[in-house]
Amino acid sequence: MKDKSTSGPKMIGLTGSIGMGKSTVAAMFEHAGIPVFDADAEVRTMQGPGGELIPAIEAAFPGSTGPGGVDRDALGKLVFADKAKLAALEGIVHPAVGQKRAQFLKDNADEPLILFDIPLLFEGGGHAHVDHIVVVSAPALVQRERVLARPGMTPEKFEHILGLQTPDQEKRERADHVIETGVSLEETEEQVRALIEVLKAQV
Repeated sequence: MKDKSTSGPKMIGLTGSIGMGKSTVAAMFEHAGIPVFDADAEVRTMQGPGGELIPAIEAAFPGSTGPGGVDRDALGKLVFADKAKLAALEGIVHPAVGQKRAQFLKDNADEPLILFDIPLLFEGGGHAHVDHIVVVSAPALVQRERVLARPGMTPEKFEHILGLQTPDQEKRERADHVIETGVSLEETEEQVRALIEVLKAQV
């Protein structure tokens, strides 16, 4: 947790394992009027067609971009087996995301609550920099059904991804609040609305 005496909005860190419905819940917070910062979405935009990171990435990794922006397969083959190249890519991407985050904080300085959608909140140490940790969770069977329904997903890929993530049970134990998504969307949204009221009352 960050220092509670810090001025400015209270920061919600939203996380959850693959297939738990984190993006859906983040959208519910946004729909309820809570500003949401989605770092992954920012990266996709900056690496998409005409994105601001395209020139730097192409210069560092020739042939990794095209009219559609970054060719993820081509870039992946170049960097993920080479720690030095991966570090070089992170050296391009991370500062840019940091600038977007700083601008988001500036733009929403007067808000009571803001939300950071962070898939690897615990794995990356981000949990230490937010005021409230919210974990999105569903039963393991529901999670598995959702993930295996995705195009191109296999049981092997799913197990590999799970192995890289903090286990759901541990996330739940470390959370300040848990949003259950193994229920209807209406019930999930009601949980979100109720939590927002609780958090606003604490501001």
